[in-house]
Amino acid sequence: MAERGTETLVHTLKKVAAVLKQEEIPFALGGSFAVYAHGGHSSEHDVDFLIRESDIDQALGALVAAGFLAERPPEDWLVKVFDDNRVVDLIHRPVESPVTDKTFVETIIRPVDAIHMPVLSATQLMVHKLLSFSQHYCDFARGLPLARSLREQIDWERVCRDTRHSPYAEAFLVLLDRLEVVAYAGTPEREGTP
Repeated sequence: MAERGTETLVHTLKKVAAVLKQEEIPFALGGSFAVYAHGGHSSEHDVDFLIRESDIDQALGALVAAGFLAERPPEDWLVKVFDDNRVVDLIHRPVESPVTDKTFVETIIRPVDAIHMPVLSATQLMVHKLLSFSQHYCDFARGLPLARSLREQIDWERVCRDTRHSPYAEAFLVLLDRLEVVAYAGTPEREGTP
């Protein structure tokens, strides 16, 4: 991630993290920069933080005071802040599951350009990516770099367990098996099937 645009995004990421830390608002870095923080390949250029819904007003107030512009978009699972034309998503309900204290327990402290911060685990990142696939959005090409570059850090049994209700996740896991990225044990037996 040496491109000029990415460097300014990293600067924005650090500014947001510093404000959240100063305000003692629990958060976790997610999305493509979390993949990057774990040493993986990231092709996206956005900044995502996970925070609890109950902390949104405090976070927005502190970030506006620090010079960011805030927006509450129609989507009810996130809010946004802007640093010039750079966007940071503050997500409180990723993949229809609210951010809770448990979300932060499972994070890993990683340095991101010399500032240490909690980052979603590689397993959490993979679960979130797979659960984002649906009949309206099913771009497996966006999940492949994550799976390939972080495969040794991912608890694949947990990924299978946490995503077993999604046929899109299952199809992606079968694809990973066929591409010899990671072995897939197959669909667990369902009640009433031989």
